[in-house]
Amino acid sequence: MILLSHPTGNQNVRQAAIAFREAELLTEFWTCLSWNAEGPANRLLPARVRRQLSRRSFHPALRPLIRTTPAREIGRLLTEALGISAFSAHETGPLSIDAVFSALDRKVAGRLSELTDCQAVYGYEDGALATFRVAQERNIQRLYDLPIGYWRVAQRIYAEEREREPEWAGTLSGAHDSAEKLARKEEELKLATHVVVASSFTRETLRAADFSAGVSVIPYGAPPVAAGEIVSASGNLRVLYVGSLGQRKGLSYLFQAIDLLGPKVELTLVGRKAAAGCRPLEEAVRRHHWMPTLPHGEVLAQMQRHDVLVLPSLFEGFGLVILEAMAQGLPVITTAHTAGPDLISEGGDGFIVPIRSAEAIAGKLDWLAGNPKILQEMKQAARKKAAGRRWADYRDSLVQMARDVIPNPVPISYAISP
Repeated sequence: MILLSHPTGNQNVRQAAIAFREAELLTEFWTCLSWNAEGPANRLLPARVRRQLSRRSFHPALRPLIRTTPAREIGRLLTEALGISAFSAHETGPLSIDAVFSALDRKVAGRLSELTDCQAVYGYEDGALATFRVAQERNIQRLYDLPIGYWRVAQRIYAEEREREPEWAGTLSGAHDSAEKLARKEEELKLATHVVVASSFTRETLRAADFSAGVSVIPYGAPPVAAGEIVSASGNLRVLYVGSLGQRKGLSYLFQAIDLLGPKVELTLVGRKAAAGCRPLEEAVRRHHWMPTLPHGEVLAQMQRHDVLVLPSLFEGFGLVILEAMAQGLPVITTAHTAGPDLISEGGDGFIVPIRSAEAIAGKLDWLAGNPKILQEMKQAARKKAAGRRWADYRDSLVQMARDVIPNPVPISYAISP
C-alpha cells in the first residue's frame, strides 16, 4: 500500500521501512544498495569493504520488498574512496549525491506508473519530485519526510553566516544550492499531502513556507542505553563533537569556546571535513584530536569515554547524535536550532545555548569542569532520558500517522515470514 524510497537508507529511513513492514503497509522499499551481510560473498571481501557495505544491510524481513538501482551509487562510493572528485561535483556531477537522489526518484516514478495497489508514496527531501508528480496524477497520497528545516530559513542563516565568518563560507554546502534545486524543494513541499518532521524546530521553520499539507512531528529514537557504570569525570573536561566538520554545525563557535577555556578542556572531533581548504578548520584539526571516520559502534564507545557532547548547530533537523550521546551517558550542550529543546531538561541532562555564542558554550563547559559531582548526576540523567526515547515509539507514531492520513488503508498480506 505504501511505496517508500530513499537512496542510502539512513537510520530513520530503516526504522520507517520496518514500521510499515511490521504494520503490513509496505508494498515496496526502493533504495540504491542492499547488501546481505550474511551471504557467502561477504566473507570473501576485505574487512574495510565489509564494514562499508554493512552500512547498506537491511533487516531480513525487508529483503523481499527491496528494489535497488545500484550502478550510480556504486560509482559514487568508488570515486569517493579513490579521492576522485571530478564526477561528484555539487549538483552537476553525474556521480554526485544529487544525481543519485534524482536517478532513484525517476526510477520510482516509473515504477509507480505500473503499480495498481499503491495508496501512498513516502519520499524524502530532494528525492521525491518525479514520484510526487506521478502520484498526484494518480490521486495517490504523498507523504513527505523533511529531515532538516525549511530551505528558505536555511538560506537566510547561511547568508548571515557568510558575512560573520567568511573563512568558513566554503563549508556551507547548502549555501551553494542552485535556484533550480531550491525550486525542486519548493515543488516537492507543495505537492505533499502530509509532511513528517522530527523536531519542533523543523516545524517552526515551515511557518515561512507556502503549502497546504498537514504536519506531524514524530521524534527519532535513541539506541539502547549503554550498560555498566558511567565513567567519572577526572582531570580535564573531555569534550566531544560528532558530525560533519562544517559551519552549518556552528563549528567556529565551538573552537572559539575551547580557546577561551585553554587547558581546562580537551576536544575530540569525529567527522569528515565538509570542504577542503578552510584555513581555520585545517588549523583546528591539527590542534585537537580528530578522527575523520569511525564505525558506528566505535563512535558510541568514544561517547562513553567523554564527559560532554557539544552540538552548536546553526541549522538542523533533529541531530540524532544528541540522543546517541545521551544513551551513552553524556549530557549535551546544543542550540535551539536542533531537537534539543524537545529532548533536554535545562541543567538536568544538558543545556540549550544561543546559536553563534562561543561565550555561552564556554560558560557551560567551564561550569561543568568546576562541578564534577553534578556532572556525574547529569550523566546518569542523560542515560535515563534516552532510555525513554525508543525507536519503537517512532515506528508506532509513524504507522498511526499513515493510518490517519491514508483513507481506508488496506493491509498487505505477505507471503513471507518476518
